[in-house]
Amino acid sequence: MLSGKNILLGVTGGIAAYKSADLASKLIKQHANVDVVMTKNATEFIAPLTFEALTHNRCVTDTFDRNHPWEVEHIALADKADILVIAPATANCIAKLAAGIADDMLTTTALACTCKKIIAPAMNTHMYENPVTQRNLQTLKDFGYIIVEPDEGYLACGTVGKGRMEEPANIVDAIIHEIATPKDMEGIKVLVTAGPTREAIDPVRYITNHSTGKMGIALAKAAAGRGADVTLVLGPTDIQVPPYVNVVPITSAKDMFDEVTSRAKEQDIIIKAAAVADYTPKTVADNKIKKNDNDSDLSIPLKRTEDILKWLGEHKGENQLLCGFSMETENMLENSRKKLEKKNLDMICANNLKVAGAGFGVDTNVITLITKDSETELPLMSKDSAANHILDELTKMR
Repeated sequence: MLSGKNILLGVTGGIAAYKSADLASKLIKQHANVDVVMTKNATEFIAPLTFEALTHNRCVTDTFDRNHPWEVEHIALADKADILVIAPATANCIAKLAAGIADDMLTTTALACTCKKIIAPAMNTHMYENPVTQRNLQTLKDFGYIIVEPDEGYLACGTVGKGRMEEPANIVDAIIHEIATPKDMEGIKVLVTAGPTREAIDPVRYITNHSTGKMGIALAKAAAGRGADVTLVLGPTDIQVPPYVNVVPITSAKDMFDEVTSRAKEQDIIIKAAAVADYTPKTVADNKIKKNDNDSDLSIPLKRTEDILKWLGEHKGENQLLCGFSMETENMLENSRKKLEKKNLDMICANNLKVAGAGFGVDTNVITLITKDSETELPLMSKDSAANHILDELTKMR
């Protein structure tokens, strides 16, 4: 997702510097070009050779290194970068950046950068919570820096608290969000539903389905990465959702119906990717479980849940786009086109659960995009890539 992007990675002198090697590796796997600038103190924790082996670029550590091309190196690196990422960012480095001090290669380069900038703080809890550090971080935010907040946990110094550098995978997500795609959806409000719902049988048991929410979360991330204002109405799932998406957690189909319908009017695009349970127990009092002699048959009075997509189609705004999903096991195109027309959708994303690589719990999908006038069959691809194809079609329809 970062093919053709130039990322300037700054590494400062903290124990979390070892995580920066993993970060560089993950960026390379995303096909980015990575240049690394290290402070002198950082080289005490990890060798420059490590980054050179990972990135196949020379690691820069010295402002006055004579073994460089003819151009002024800190200016050349700054001009080349699509984004500057400093991870870990120590309290000392943060203070220098906030004050405009440029006394080493990293801070000199940072001062020359006009690209987007991300910093991932890492330090002792008390240093992080110190009012001076918090003031400096706020100053950097005011200057346009993006702060990837540190995690809480056991720190190298032996204390437990906030200050541990965020995991490299999440920093990569922040980078992708900022620079991977053009911001062609700025000003557009998008609502996505994702995940399963749970319908309580009694205080212990519930009815649900196999949805993990991966496709809907991929759509929310992709739309946010393209600049949209995204609300994600999300059923129970273990998948982490990025902080730049407004998440509304729900449990039951009624919860989802209430949240979606209350927000629907203000949305420009609504994508229903959630797999909502079709039935819910009538009442707890009615749920007297009848068992046969083999102690295996359950008979539970059920009623249908509200049809969210049908309601949205009936109340669709004049300039609003509505996209649904159709998971079928047979007659996929015929059944999906019927649903498109019956529920007044602008587009439906159809897939066959019997096709390898499609369906619940996997990282790929095989989707056919159906509108009133067209059918576009997408090949097997990651759900992240499929999400962007879906958004491409929806933005064309606006």
